[in-house]
Amino acid sequence: MDRNILLADFARAVQRLMNALASPAQSDLEKAGCIQYFEFCFELAWKNVRLAAERQGLGDCASPKAALKQAFALRWLDNEEVWLEMLSARNRMSHTYNADDALKVYDRLMVFGQELERLLAVLEAQG
Repeated sequence: MDRNILLADFARAVQRLMNALASPAQSDLEKAGCIQYFEFCFELAWKNVRLAAERQGLGDCASPKAALKQAFALRWLDNEEVWLEMLSARNRMSHTYNADDALKVYDRLMVFGQELERLLAVLEAQG
């Protein structure tokens, strides 16, 4: 996939997530929508890391966990605890549904969004 298209998709997804979080959700449906935005953002984040690492001749980014490990090694990410929490949240939301888990994830979305924005800035700065 073209790097510019994938990065632009990531930027739009992050913007939509942050716009959705700008005011508190009024219903479970709105919270679910915010969680879905987060899932899109996370998928685009690790795929952008994979592509950026490949462009630098680095490999082993075939999974989200491997991509995060590479991003930490390259210092593209600095808050390992939050990123691992994001990976866990994405896995829980993608593979199972638990209302209590969903509410906990929703409550962390602003923190997750800020981390996604930081990664986006790093990737955009690479040109």
